[in-house]
Amino acid sequence: MNYLDLTIKEIHEALVNKQVTPLELVNEALKRAKEDKCNAFEYIMEKEALSLAKTLTEPEKDNLLWGIPFAIKDNISTKGVPTCASSDILKGYVPIYNATIIEKLLKKKAIPFAKVTLDELAMGGTGATGHLGKTTNPYDVSHERMVGGSSCGSAAVVSSAIVPFALGSDTGDSIRKPASYAGLVGFKPTWGRISRYGLFPFTPSLDSLGFFTRSVYDSALILNIVAGYDKNDFTSSREKVDDYTSDLNKPIKGIKIAVIKEILESVSDPYIQKKFQETLKIYEELGAKINYVSVNHHLLKTLFPTYYIISCAEATSNNANLDGVKFGLNLEGNTFNDSLIKTRSEGFSERIKRRFVIGSYSLMAENQNELYLRATKNRHKIVDEINKVLKDNDVIFLPASPSVAPKFDNKIDQLEDEYLIADNYMVIANFAGLPSITIPTGFVNDLPFGFNLTASAFAEKKLFNIAKALEDKLGYYNLSARTKK
Repeated sequence: MNYLDLTIKEIHEALVNKQVTPLELVNEALKRAKEDKCNAFEYIMEKEALSLAKTLTEPEKDNLLWGIPFAIKDNISTKGVPTCASSDILKGYVPIYNATIIEKLLKKKAIPFAKVTLDELAMGGTGATGHLGKTTNPYDVSHERMVGGSSCGSAAVVSSAIVPFALGSDTGDSIRKPASYAGLVGFKPTWGRISRYGLFPFTPSLDSLGFFTRSVYDSALILNIVAGYDKNDFTSSREKVDDYTSDLNKPIKGIKIAVIKEILESVSDPYIQKKFQETLKIYEELGAKINYVSVNHHLLKTLFPTYYIISCAEATSNNANLDGVKFGLNLEGNTFNDSLIKTRSEGFSERIKRRFVIGSYSLMAENQNELYLRATKNRHKIVDEINKVLKDNDVIFLPASPSVAPKFDNKIDQLEDEYLIADNYMVIANFAGLPSITIPTGFVNDLPFGFNLTASAFAEKKLFNIAKALEDKLGYYNLSARTKK
């Protein structure tokens, strides 16, 4: 039996019953990784994973992550392991410390297996901008379709059943949209719920660590382990860490589910619309109340430009330390400035340089009021509107994407509502720091798609409960491109 085709909970049962060992799991993962055709790996931790697996001989019954291999988005620090955020500017960089999330997983004796690809420095949504080229969708044998970004490698390796879970980061929808394209559960928590210590900063006011799994239970389980205050991250929350698995099977009768009409109407795919209405009926049969609500259409059209200005501005500031002096790529010049210009010119792609130019322009004294400060004020308007919706409802429920995974050469009109709203609305959860989860809900021509649930801050327990109720009814559980089930 191929145990990597199972969920974390199921693999744990096999480990406890000694049907399989951690070493056998790692060897199978290595075999599958070396067969990877999706270009998902930056660095396979073969030596490290095998060494740790050999020490794990007696299963720990109450430790569900014992002996479980996992993958790590390559913008998360791993001590002694190359970490370059899929950018040439960090070529050769080896961190001297682990991110807090890695330390917590190591304490549970989970096995770090590989560093995986992303859009360069996590700035992108296609999985096509990393220095190793495109990371493709495991469900598409032609390798012409996206798996999404920026957490492309994380989505690809879980969808390929190389590992049962992978860490990612989410700044706008970078976990939740790839989860839709890859048939996975993709979760981002409340901002501050998981320490960001060791995550390379992109837009700290929006960034969250999260993960991909193949079941809602597995996501709740991992959050139990990695959530909590961290003295190394002053933005991490002191809010009590709950047992997020305890209410998973609780009836959802009386739950109020909001559907934002303007976002739903911007999805043009008739099959996704039909499936969404069928799913709403399932929720109603379970006793939930569906409330259609309105949010200002013009405000929704500002989501992407607001995100773009804020993210470029913060990214410009946060990546100023990538100068070729302290770490990473260093190209010598006659002066410090010569070296700096050479290193940053050759180390960053054109796409990243454009973002830095926009960010710097937005932060210039003469432009701040019109661009950066205006964007931050608009962010507050959006957050106020969403919090009004959640004041009267338990969750917001919508399609995670307007389509299945598009081809890389897909031409889109970036001024149409489908792009400005349906393709980018999940940034709302980042603007407001809210927990949000995507779960698989159907297939179109053998390509998966998912729907998204977003709840109030620190309402993860309720969010998992509502997601699990739908997972149970739809039956889209433990999906992978390998098994096509």
